[in-house]
Amino acid sequence: MREHIIEIIKQIEIDYDVKILYACESGSRAWGFPSKDSDYDVRFIYVHKKNWYLSIDQRRDVIEIPKNDPISIPIHELLDVSGWELSKALKLFRKSNPPLLEWLKSSIVYYQAYSTTEKMSELATNIFAPNSCIYHYLNMAKGNYRDYLQGQDVKIKKYFYVLRPILAAKWIEKYNTIPPIQFQSLVEDIIPEGDLKKLIHELLRRKIAGEELNLEPRIDQINLFLNGEIIRLEEYAKSIKNDIQDPTERLNRIFRETLDEVWN
Repeated sequence: MREHIIEIIKQIEIDYDVKILYACESGSRAWGFPSKDSDYDVRFIYVHKKNWYLSIDQRRDVIEIPKNDPISIPIHELLDVSGWELSKALKLFRKSNPPLLEWLKSSIVYYQAYSTTEKMSELATNIFAPNSCIYHYLNMAKGNYRDYLQGQDVKIKKYFYVLRPILAAKWIEKYNTIPPIQFQSLVEDIIPEGDLKKLIHELLRRKIAGEELNLEPRIDQINLFLNGEIIRLEEYAKSIKNDIQDPTERLNRIFRETLDEVWN
């Protein structure tokens, strides 16, 4: 699949007249709990030619490859491919956008060219805003908890989509740093030894083994943990203050240097 993804990346460059700077996995495969039928969630950052930026009209700043209207070569049914234009990515980076920070820390990098994302990674610690990141993970956890885990019978695999953001928020509380992307790393560090950790490890084993994990009785011990942490972390997030120097000029410099590096 990696070879096919790189082929898709090269074809996007041709079809859209851009250069791709970085492409990675951003979904369950990067998080460390894929099942046999998990999508490949490929996310990338790209840059246009200089004249594209010298226009009085606003331009679309994302590229999405819909499965029913693929690019000029066939695309695998398990591929979910989309990317952000560089200036959009840098503006989100300035806001400490958690999905973008996760892209840069992805455990699966499919493609990297030029020096742009290395420069962004070097700056990531300086732009990290713990309160906005915690709120992002909390909102994700609350939405998934409300939508998937309220009944007597629940889709057991959905626990991962609440556990992971809660553990990421707890990592930020504990270390005040960008959390690791891999779920197992979060579990080992954040969850103490005991019954809760054993339950999570068993769910993880079953999901990776390919068990369906569809509707089953709710796991009350995990629900109690998640509900309590959502309430507690919401209070904690209110106490966090950001003290970040404006990185705009450094990001402008990265943008200009990228245009010169790529197109000159």
